Amino acid sequence: MRAIFDFFSFLGKEGALFIVSMIPLIELRGSIILGAAMNMPWFTVLLISLLGNILPVPFIILFGRQIITWLKKVPLFSKLATKFEAKLMLKSKKVVKYEALGLCIFVAIPLPGTGAWTGAAIAALLDMRMSRALPSISLGVLIAGIIMTLGSYGVLGAVKLLQAFA
Repeated sequence: MRAIFDFFSFLGKEGALFIVSMIPLIELRGSIILGAAMNMPWFTVLLISLLGNILPVPFIILFGRQIITWLKKVPLFSKLATKFEAKLMLKSKKVVKYEALGLCIFVAIPLPGTGAWTGAAIAALLDMRMSRALPSISLGVLIAGIIMTLGSYGVLGAVKLLQAFA
């Protein structure tokens, strides 16, 4: 993660953090930890990470199903795409039961394999409308961002910083 950050450092700390937050598997969860490790202000890190993590979501919702279908037809990627789709469909069972709320909770839980990219891919495979999926995923990303910020900067440190603004 640090190597990726360093690679994009020509964009400045904020620009590099923005790029890192858009990368699948790292997303906001990794970018907030990285920002905290770099002693960047928590509010700046949270805002940049939120924006970067949410930016790819509409595109994944719109084109995710078509991309997976196309990858399944390409011999080099067919096995991987089929496994990926099966894994997403297993995870989607939790989302199907509660729809938009389930999608929000799924994205909000800061664990490996959950997050905006996976949530958006599940929404695409389930043919969820953008008007329902995007707000759910965005709220889930916000919740995950708050959890990660409190964890990365320390709950007491965050309370002290909030008191400074009050």
